Amino acid sequence: MTYQETLDFLYAQLPMFQREGKSAFKKDLSNTIALCEALEHPENTFKSVHVAGTNGKGSSSHILSAVLQSAGYKVGLYTSPHLKSFTERVKINGKPIAEDKVVEFVEGIKTHIEEIKPSFFELTVAMAFDHFRNEKVDIAIIEVGLGGRLDSTNVINPEVSLITNIGMDHMDMLGNTLELIAAEKAGIIKPNTPVVISQKQEETTTVFLDKSSKENAPITFAEEVYQWEGANLLKNGSPFLENVELEAKGNYQRHNALGVLSVIDQLNQKGDYSISKEAIEEGFKNLSALSGLKGRWQTLQTAPLTITDVGHNEDGWRFVLDQISTLEFKKLWMVLGVVQEKDLPNMLSKLPKDAYYYYCKPNVPRGLDASILGEEATKIGLKGEVISDVNVAIQAAKSNASKEDLVFIGGSTFVVAEIDEL
Repeated sequence: MTYQETLDFLYAQLPMFQREGKSAFKKDLSNTIALCEALEHPENTFKSVHVAGTNGKGSSSHILSAVLQSAGYKVGLYTSPHLKSFTERVKINGKPIAEDKVVEFVEGIKTHIEEIKPSFFELTVAMAFDHFRNEKVDIAIIEVGLGGRLDSTNVINPEVSLITNIGMDHMDMLGNTLELIAAEKAGIIKPNTPVVISQKQEETTTVFLDKSSKENAPITFAEEVYQWEGANLLKNGSPFLENVELEAKGNYQRHNALGVLSVIDQLNQKGDYSISKEAIEEGFKNLSALSGLKGRWQTLQTAPLTITDVGHNEDGWRFVLDQISTLEFKKLWMVLGVVQEKDLPNMLSKLPKDAYYYYCKPNVPRGLDASILGEEATKIGLKGEVISDVNVAIQAAKSNASKEDLVFIGGSTFVVAEIDEL
């Protein structure tokens, strides 16, 4: 098979949550375990850090990868979904897996695919594990896809577990309270394995304390160890790093950075790793070049200032809107598209009334029709127009904006993925 034929096979044969939604989500680990058995358990052949959370887990995974690379380690990185190319999901030192390796893996396991009938995500997890074993990585950063307890990645035994922000997302599968969602995320906490919580939240703290106690897992709340003081970082109230250059510009990344620092502490304490302050500064400063991170408060153009972010749930939108409020501009233009299961009234009610909107549709089966989005927005007084194609909508926003205006593009990871300039 060619690479394109291989992708066509994967998309056609295997259910994919990002495209199809809940119907593609399998609530047990049996398929992943069967795939790992067929591959002679690659998940047991490399060290790892497991990263879960509602918001921030992808950024934290990339930041951690960049820091470890700067410390001289060969680092595997598994994240999802991809933005531009399927190969972005599986990287080593920021370099995506080669297309011929994807073909080779699928051809080699095709009989097992037909027998096990895994989901798209289950198979890509197995592919990542197999690739990291074959390439003999020093450590791999493994991002959870959905939840934690029943996520396909939850067959590893990591050096450290990291849980980032907990917010209201995928409630139909994970629960409709922060406590229930946190309980699913806490499923990655393993016996006698340190766990770091990036952001301490009143509703979820007890959940994590109870689970860590039950598993005898040492727990660290990163905010109790590290604090920001302007551009400087403190550790236990004392100076740690000065004039930190964190390339990831969203204010929410400061929470993620604290979690990463506490994970680094745990790795250093194990004695098998040596990660210096210089490596931390290098990783923070050169995040995109080292890890390939895209779509997180990313500036695409300066006049008009054009920014995109993959934030797509309640907390993600709050972070985005808070960030927008810190900028100076004359008028705000927003290119907006969402997927079908979003709570539109709740989401739209939080958007700025003085912005002008271009409603578009992400080009996936789950994408919500742009006219429906426009109708719901009009009901609550938002002004705008429907232009279904993402890039046509972007060009319309830019052509109408002055150089002093702000154009924001988002609402869904899949809107960001379609941006030509990305």
